[in-house]
Amino acid sequence: MRTHNDMVKLILYGTDGCHLCEEAEVILNRLLEKLPMRFKVEQCDITTADELMALYGIRIPVIKNGQSGNELGWPFDEQQLRDFLLVD
Repeated sequence: MRTHNDMVKLILYGTDGCHLCEEAEVILNRLLEKLPMRFKVEQCDITTADELMALYGIRIPVIKNGQSGNELGWPFDEQQLRDFLLVD
């Protein structure tokens, strides 16, 4: 049985009002419904820090695997996201 400690943390970098970020969130949530208890998602608004704006300002939405540090930037579809999540 998987425990909370076995969960992979995902960080979704984006901003409020970003339609691409909203689309990425829908894709992510739809996929995670099929993969319960494996992932914990944290949303991060890049406008809260200059360094995040510098890193992600023109790349959002970006999903980062908190364990591996790997990132998947937009555009992506559900299959590409599944492949990204199941690689590690």
